[in-house]
Amino acid sequence: MFVRRLGSAPANRGSLCRNTFACPDIWELDDGDFAVIGADITEHAGKLPPTAGCASHERMVRVPRRLLILAKRDIPDAL
Repeated sequence: MFVRRLGSAPANRGSLCRNTFACPDIWELDDGDFAVIGADITEHAGKLPPTAGCASHERMVRVPRRLLILAKRDIPDAL
């Protein structure tokens, strides 16, 4: 299911992980989609913009800016 990590491993980017917990991460899946590990902010995010929505089976997660910037080199430019 998990093909590769996008960006650096948490320890290599200075994340203060506790035994692999509290380590935001981004992974490419074998079907080409991506999985994001981050803090669940669904209940505290407030009202979404009118063009956005979060279904009951979806969760919003906070992704640290540094994580996404470091992963940028691994994110494809096009389909």
